[in-house]
Amino acid sequence: MAETNILGWADYLVIAIMLCISVGIGVYYRFSGGHQRTTEEYFIASRSMGIVPVAIALVVSFMSAITLLGVSAENYTYGTQFVVINISYLLGTPIVCYGFLPVFFKLQATSAYEYLEKRFGVKTRMMASFVYWIQLLLYSGVVLYAPSLALEATTGISKTASIIIIGLVCAFYSSIGGIKAVLITDVFQALLMFAAIFIVIGIAANEVEGLEQIWEIAKQGQRIEFDSISLDPTVRHTWWSLIIGGLCTFLSIYGVNQVQIQRTLTVKNIQASQKALWLSWPILSILSITTCFSGLAIYSKYYNCDPILQKKISSPDMLMPLYVMDTMSNIPGLPGLFIAGIFSAGLSTISAALNSLAAVTLEDYMKPVYRKCTGREFSSTKSTSIAKMLAFIFGFISIALAFLAQLLGGVLQAGLTIFGVVGGPLLGVFTLGMGTESATEGGVIISALMVLSFLFWIAFGQPRPMPPILPTTIEGCDMNNILANATVFVLRNDTNLSKSVGDSSYFYLYRISYMWYAPLGFLLTFIFGLFISGLSRLFFKKQNDELDPNLFFPVIARRIRYRRSREVEMNDVTNCTLQRKYSVSDATHKNDNTDKICTKL
Repeated sequence: MAETNILGWADYLVIAIMLCISVGIGVYYRFSGGHQRTTEEYFIASRSMGIVPVAIALVVSFMSAITLLGVSAENYTYGTQFVVINISYLLGTPIVCYGFLPVFFKLQATSAYEYLEKRFGVKTRMMASFVYWIQLLLYSGVVLYAPSLALEATTGISKTASIIIIGLVCAFYSSIGGIKAVLITDVFQALLMFAAIFIVIGIAANEVEGLEQIWEIAKQGQRIEFDSISLDPTVRHTWWSLIIGGLCTFLSIYGVNQVQIQRTLTVKNIQASQKALWLSWPILSILSITTCFSGLAIYSKYYNCDPILQKKISSPDMLMPLYVMDTMSNIPGLPGLFIAGIFSAGLSTISAALNSLAAVTLEDYMKPVYRKCTGREFSSTKSTSIAKMLAFIFGFISIALAFLAQLLGGVLQAGLTIFGVVGGPLLGVFTLGMGTESATEGGVIISALMVLSFLFWIAFGQPRPMPPILPTTIEGCDMNNILANATVFVLRNDTNLSKSVGDSSYFYLYRISYMWYAPLGFLLTFIFGLFISGLSRLFFKKQNDELDPNLFFPVIARRIRYRRSREVEMNDVTNCTLQRKYSVSDATHKNDNTDKICTKL
C-alpha cells in the first residue's frame, strides 16, 4: 500500500476532545438527576426526553460510520441508484407512527419482546429476543470495524488499536450514564457527522469550481444512474429492490427493533413520540442524500486516477478518509474533525446497541430466571447495577466481533445484509402478532426459525459472484504508476464483469440481491406462520380468542372491538327475544338488567 498523509498533533487533539466530551456526558448523567438508580431512568430516561434529541437519536442510532464510509463508497463504485432507498423511508414512517408505535406505547414495557409474550407466549419472546441479540452483536462488530478502516487509511494506526479504543470509550460512557447519556451524546455526534460530510462536499466543490461540475464529472464517468427498473431479483439495486427491500428494512429497524422502540418510549406520550419519528425522517433523508453526493464529490478527484487500482488503499470503504487526507492534510485540525465525525458515527450506534442489549438481557432472561428460581424480584438498585455491568460486558463482546467483521465484505452491504437476514423474519413475527388474530405460538416459532435458516444459507453460502463495478481508470496518474498497475487495471475490470451477479454459472439463490433478504424474510415468515397456525388449530386446542385488542394494530383493534360489541348486541337481542316468549308475570324468568337492555332495543 502506498504512503499517504497522516494526522498531525492538532488532529489528534480534536479527536481527543471529541472522545472526552462523549465520556464527560456519560459522567455528568451518572451524577445528575436520579443518578441512574432505577431501570426506568437508566433505560427510558423516566420518559422525560425532548422531541428533538430523540428524533436525532433515532437517525444516528443506525446511520453510523457504515453510512459515512459505505454509502459514499457505494456511489463512487456503483453509481447513484442507491439514493432511491430514501423513498422507502417516507413510505415507512407513517406505518411505524400509526401502526407499530401505538401498540408498544400502550404496552409501556422496557423490552419490546415483552409484547410477544403477551401475544403468543414466553417461548416466542425468548426466541425473538435471542435472534435480536445475535443480530445486534453482529451489527455492532461491523460498526466498530468501519471507523478502524478510516484510521488505518489516515493515521497508520492498526485496526486492532482503533477498535479497542472506540469500543472501550463507548462501553464506558454508555454503561455509566444510561439512555440519557446515549441520547445527548447522539446529538453532539450527529453534528460531527454532518460536519464531516459537508467538509468533504465543500472541499470538492471548491477544487472543481462548483457542485454542478461534480455532477458533470460523475455523469461522464457513468455514475449517475436512476434507470434500473428491472424485475430480476439478481440485479443488485433496482427501484423495486430499493423501495420494497428498503421499506422492509426500515420497518424492521424503526418498527420492531429494541434500539428504536426504546428511544421512542423516552418521551412523555404517544403524540410526542410520533412527532419525534416524523422529525427524524427529513434528518435521515438529508444525511442519506448528502452522504450519497459525497461519493460523487470524492469521484470528482479520483475519476482518472483510481486509488484502489493504484494500490493506495485496499477497500472502497477507505475512499472517504483517503480523500480527506489527500485534500485537507495541509489544514491543521480539519482532518481530525473528519475522523472525529467517523468516530462519532460509530460511537452513537454502538452506545445505542449496548444499552438495548443490556435491557433485553435483563428483562427477557435474567429477571424471569431469577423470579422462577427464587420467587422474588430484583430490587431496583440491583437491576440498575446489573444493567450497567451488562452494557460494559457487551462492549467487550462487540470489540471481539469487530475482528470478524472484515470477513463480511463492504461495510454497507454487510450491515444491510445482517438487518435483512434477521430483521425480515422478526418483522414477520411482530406483524403476525399485531395484524392477525389467527396466528399461534407454534406457527410463529416454526416459521421464523425455518426462514432464518433459509436466509442465512442464501446470504452466506459460497461461492457467490461479485457485483459488476463501474469503469475506473489510472490514466491520469503519474506515468510510473500507470506502467506498474496497467495489468492490474485490466484484470480487475475483466474479473468483475465476467462474474457479475447475473452470471448463471453460480447457484441462483446466491445471486439474489441482498436488498431482497428483508422482504423475503418478512413474506415467508408471514405466509408460513399463517399456514402452520391454521394446521395447528385443526389438530390442537384452539388459542384463546379473547386477546387484548391493544395487542393489535389500531385498525385491527377497532375491528375487534366493533365485532365484540356486535356480538354482545346480538346476544342481548337473543335474550330479549327469549324473554318476550314468557309471560311478563312469570317472575322466575324476569331479569332487571335484561329488561333495561330490552327497553333500549
